[in-house]
Amino acid sequence: MKPDNTLVDFCSNDYLGFARSSELKTLINEETNGFAAIKNGSAGSRLLSGNSTYTEETEQHITALHGCGAGLIFNSGYDANLGLFSSLPQRGDTIILDELAHASIIDGARLSFANRYTFKHNDLSNLEDKLKQAKGICYVGIESVYSMDGDTPPIREIAELAEKYNANLIIDEAHAVGLHGLGLVDKDLQDRVFARVVTFGKALGCHGAIVLGSDLLRQYLINFARSFIYTTALSPHAIASIKMAYQYLWQSANEIEKLKSNIQLFKQCVSNNRYLLINSDSAIQCILLNSNERAKKVAIELQNAGLDVRPILSPTVSAGSERIRICLHSFNTENEIIVLTDTINKLTNAE
Repeated sequence: MKPDNTLVDFCSNDYLGFARSSELKTLINEETNGFAAIKNGSAGSRLLSGNSTYTEETEQHITALHGCGAGLIFNSGYDANLGLFSSLPQRGDTIILDELAHASIIDGARLSFANRYTFKHNDLSNLEDKLKQAKGICYVGIESVYSMDGDTPPIREIAELAEKYNANLIIDEAHAVGLHGLGLVDKDLQDRVFARVVTFGKALGCHGAIVLGSDLLRQYLINFARSFIYTTALSPHAIASIKMAYQYLWQSANEIEKLKSNIQLFKQCVSNNRYLLINSDSAIQCILLNSNERAKKVAIELQNAGLDVRPILSPTVSAGSERIRICLHSFNTENEIIVLTDTINKLTNAE
């Protein structure tokens, strides 16, 4: 589907408006203008010509902000999860993933030689059953905000189970950063989490990702994560964008509060009684419409009303859980959200 810039954005991951921010653009330009010399591209893998002191200093800066020991920047969240889950677990080890884990996590696990299990979404009892079956070194993979449902798992309870069975917990924070500041892995949880993946292409409005963990993990990934080794590194401009996005985040308390307010307004105004609004306190709000045709029909009607809402169809989601997926933003106005919810209520209650 072609993008239509005339529609009101209820589709993108630009939760705080960073991708469209002229203030952030100015910060990035000021940062890059301060370079004595800047290349248009990195010109190679970071193991060859693509590394720089500036990139490593930015990694260290981000790592310190997140209160972690070390970090390694990847070109995207997909690359980060693919490299982490494919290289770390070895033959005879075990990976246990929530059944709704992102495709990049699943693909990484598939590329490993480890035993793989999934547990029912957010189901602690089912997770424990799988932990009891684990062999070798065990890794548990979850998201702190799930990309398709927008809900949050019981992170502390999962961390406790991981500790009980001596498993290593890995958390993808892609959709938590921004709305929840630096994410949902707070100071009390940091030492209980083996690794975190933080992406820069959602609320931070730029591109790339970082794997946070120990220095030993960082050195391991540099040498064994193929999605890090065999690719051209991010450009200096991209690294500067990431650094400035973090700086801009500290100035964005009003945007975060506006996003929280918009989420509450949306939830209060949806009065659909026929189709399930998935329980979510995040910027991702989904209404299950249970068929591809119905999801496409409702999305088209919303677009005809000037609202950019997209259908999520099977096989992207399982058959019977087809939906419209609404992404809320700090820049959406109260009137836009009311028009959105009024239109949704009319379409879903009319059937």
